[in-house]
Amino acid sequence: MSDRIASDHPSVDTVRSTCSETATGVKLEVPADDRELFPTDEVVRVVLNGEELFARVERALTGDALSIPGIYETPGQARDPSGATDRLTAWTDEHDVPAGGSVLIDVVEPEFLYGCRAPGETAYYDAREPPTDSLSEIAKDLEDR
Repeated sequence: MSDRIASDHPSVDTVRSTCSETATGVKLEVPADDRELFPTDEVVRVVLNGEELFARVERALTGDALSIPGIYETPGQARDPSGATDRLTAWTDEHDVPAGGSVLIDVVEPEFLYGCRAPGETAYYDAREPPTDSLSEIAKDLEDR
């Protein structure tokens, strides 16, 4: 069984991102100063309202910042979101996060597990170790089939 960890635990780094409107919804912009806490062009797990989902962390079109252009139900949808439902847009609406507003991204397990929450809220996460490289490669191969 995994341990529960609060967003205010000393082992959790928190990054303040900015919510921006896009043509199809919203995205989270991660400041360049915090980019070392995120893998670039990789799919990671993201917790929204206690549900574990998936997102791809991408380089911004300009500068050194990163962005999270959406959060989806499966890793495959995060890699290719065409036709998939972006859960980030509904979450920002539910939490009254406007364009230009802040979203806190908790780094629970770097390069593996993150959580999103509105400023002032506390979230709880199931902390666990990421799979070994060989297991994650097998899982990725199965997803791609």
